[in-house]
Amino acid sequence: MDIKNAYWFLFHDDELLVKEVEGISTILSSSDIELLRLNPINVQCIGTLHEQECFIAHLDETIPEELFWKKVRPLYGNMEDECFGFACRALHIINWMKTSKFCGCCGTPMSVSQQELAMQCPSCGHIVYPRISPAIIVAVTKDDQILLARSNRFPPNRYSVIAGFVEPGESLEDCVQRELKEEVGVEVHSISYFGNQPWPFPDSLMIAFTAQCSTEKITIDNQEIVEAGWFSAHNLPDIPDKLSVARRLIDWFVEKQTVSHT
Repeated sequence: MDIKNAYWFLFHDDELLVKEVEGISTILSSSDIELLRLNPINVQCIGTLHEQECFIAHLDETIPEELFWKKVRPLYGNMEDECFGFACRALHIINWMKTSKFCGCCGTPMSVSQQELAMQCPSCGHIVYPRISPAIIVAVTKDDQILLARSNRFPPNRYSVIAGFVEPGESLEDCVQRELKEEVGVEVHSISYFGNQPWPFPDSLMIAFTAQCSTEKITIDNQEIVEAGWFSAHNLPDIPDKLSVARRLIDWFVEKQTVSHT
């Protein structure tokens, strides 16, 4: 491992340590670590960026005034895209390490594997790999409208497409059907793969689909979903920012409608 020439993703709780260069957030380098005499703990290599190795670690000390603790998600658009992607990977892994301190089989404190990205029990040998939770997200359309819903977790007036976690033994398409039926009472057909996005808040992989409605009547569950409706491209409510695949699905719908009306 080339620690002398590397990027360092240092965390305290869920915040990442960055420096500001001309208004842009940047990741610390090995020279920064040495110059500022920082002492990272629980160091783990997570890959390479721009041909330089990347390390994650915790930092439990007072930081110099030229450095800042920042939440990762708001750094989107204020950090180089590739670097932001690695920051998301780093956040996913650091959270996994934080929640995998003890063996689930015998309770012994876990150790970081030296051979692979894993935690291993020194007592019984149990190995734990980073957790990835698959979830579907789907844009349902009918004619020139898209189904959008407001979760009880959203800010006021914020709407998005339907999403939900995949259950054991369930295909992705089955999950699409189940989530739509449970949350908004809608049945669909013509389910098509759209794309995917790692979503490390805390450990999801979002798998996006499009679908066409078979039954347009909406019946919300009044638990996770508190409002839902059909919206045209010219009458959209407040929607997610461009970081998310949810926004990509909505933008796809708007572009499709724009093209069909030209």
